[in-house]
Amino acid sequence: MRHRELATKVVGLLSMWTLSNQKALVTGGTKGIGEAVVRQLLDLGASVFIVARKAELLDQQLNDYRQQGHTVEGLAADVSQPGVANNVIQAVRERWGNLDILVNNAGTNIRKPTAEYSHNDYDYVMNTNLRSAYEMSQAAYPLLRESRSNGPHRASIVNISSVSGLTHTSSGSLYGMSKAAMNQLTRNLAVEWASSGIRVNAVAPWYIRTPLAGPVLTNPEKLDRIIQRTPMARIGEPHEVASVVAFLCTSASSYVTGQTIAVDGGLMAWGF
Repeated sequence: MRHRELATKVVGLLSMWTLSNQKALVTGGTKGIGEAVVRQLLDLGASVFIVARKAELLDQQLNDYRQQGHTVEGLAADVSQPGVANNVIQAVRERWGNLDILVNNAGTNIRKPTAEYSHNDYDYVMNTNLRSAYEMSQAAYPLLRESRSNGPHRASIVNISSVSGLTHTSSGSLYGMSKAAMNQLTRNLAVEWASSGIRVNAVAPWYIRTPLAGPVLTNPEKLDRIIQRTPMARIGEPHEVASVVAFLCTSASSYVTGQTIAVDGGLMAWGF
């Protein structure tokens, strides 16, 4: 009997850490953190719809995932453009009919002193980082509200933010503004959509070894400053962010919403 009870408990525990039979949508899912998120969601049993701008790279990765036995779909699209979010969700609706998880990962940056930014720079960064997350969430709301996952708060939105939205960094004011606004969007939607069974959280990385961070991390002087300012004294890896994202998508985090979780090697905890 004790063995049977233990087996039952183990099965119950494991069921909290699986995404079997769930449908996920990831924007910017072919590189860096987005690619790592896609891989972790697939490994946990989810079917993943990947959105990215470069069709050739997207098609290549879709073929690779299918050869590995995963269920994937995809669409080449620029979610920073007006109306594209509705097109993406319509494609999801036509192919799957339902959606349980949305990961707003699409992002970019232009590093300049604030006085040197142009109107085009502003539009490019804010539309890619913030507008895309807002419009994707808004467009996905009807499908997420009807999520078929188990539990009272079934669906999950995870926004990929940054510690630049929590404190000053050298990444530039536009990037920091867009991520700070994303954190507030996370809080607002978490409260507004809780009654619809949708949890909304954000993950805020520090420097992670990705193509976007490449120009900074390949500069020895800048890399040394980052390492010195990070208590864990190293750069983060994409899978370390993806693991937190995956947790926020599982029922193991069923009572977590409205949070921005820093994945930063201790940066935000280090005062003077």
